[in-house]
Amino acid sequence: MASRLRIGVVAAEPSGDRLGSGVVAALLKRAPTVELRGIGGPELGRLGLQSACDIHDLSIMGLEDLWQKLPNALKIRNRLISDFSRDPPDLFLGIDSPDFNLNVERRLRKLGIPVMHLVSPTVWAWRGYRVRKIRKAVDRILVLFPFEKSFYEKRGVPATFVGHPAARETAHLSKEGSRNLFALVPNQKIVSILPGSRESEIRHLSSTFVASIRRLAEADPALFFLIPFASGRIKQQFLSLVSLEGLAGRIRLVDGQARECLAASDVALLASGTAALEAALVGCPMVVAYRVSELSYRVARALASTHIVSMPNHLMPEPLVPEFLQKEATEENLVPAVQQLLLDTGARQRMRDSLLRIQEVLNMDTNEQIVDTILEKVERR
Repeated sequence: MASRLRIGVVAAEPSGDRLGSGVVAALLKRAPTVELRGIGGPELGRLGLQSACDIHDLSIMGLEDLWQKLPNALKIRNRLISDFSRDPPDLFLGIDSPDFNLNVERRLRKLGIPVMHLVSPTVWAWRGYRVRKIRKAVDRILVLFPFEKSFYEKRGVPATFVGHPAARETAHLSKEGSRNLFALVPNQKIVSILPGSRESEIRHLSSTFVASIRRLAEADPALFFLIPFASGRIKQQFLSLVSLEGLAGRIRLVDGQARECLAASDVALLASGTAALEAALVGCPMVVAYRVSELSYRVARALASTHIVSMPNHLMPEPLVPEFLQKEATEENLVPAVQQLLLDTGARQRMRDSLLRIQEVLNMDTNEQIVDTILEKVERR
């Protein structure tokens, strides 16, 4: 292997930025002179990546985001491909964001650059035709869930199950320790509210989630709420869309620390996505909601092969997490579902036990396995 390893990377969303930072941190321990180029957020920035753009410029969810952000995203993608074509890295690692990354990966692989993709798109749930595109775009896909490995191998795509780094990162978290971290009352009922990490999610869910907080708070004066935010930008957007008047003393806004908030909580109300998996890994019973534009929803439903949206329900023997999508994502539905979990100790414990089994399956030395795979590929080349 050359004395200086050059890695191209694109992590275009906050969850991908977190995943990528763990991989790069592990890589730097093995190859301290790694040179990073590409796109990432603050986590990768702290490890030396000078991002080619703000990742929020590439975070597209639903057709309404598509019209606004696509032209600029295409310009960024073309500049990136041109840069890597002129000065090829030893390996390109695309992290999630398949609609952006797979096009980049296909072009770079044609140039002979080794390509790996971390995090499978949900091709087993919807838009299954993308498997053909993945087969052409990557040398190997690194999957986070065990059922994905066999799915890809049956379809001729080399795949490695690496576990999920969040499982190991959250294994030490406990309810007691997390409550001490936030100086919370030991026996108080706590509900975490996570309205999403994308601008479109905040736009569609914030008012409904705050309306749900108000109803829950009115019904139980002892309830306390934690609202962690993925970034300052998302926090500002949230506060610009809702009023928290009258809830002083009942809510704490938290910068980051979503996992700790979830570990401290009895129940969570959250937007489907990474937060649902993180809630599962710390054993926090949850209610999931999601809402996009009506056109986006109709398109998604037409292309879906399953009606289950949250990953914990896919990973449990039977779906236990209540899901409320689109027109069903109302405070009239969300509040009773949260209250049911708060009041029914048995149901809450059954969900918690099932969620913690997910933690056991996914808890592997993920970052080291990914680094082993990267270095093996580069050395073989």
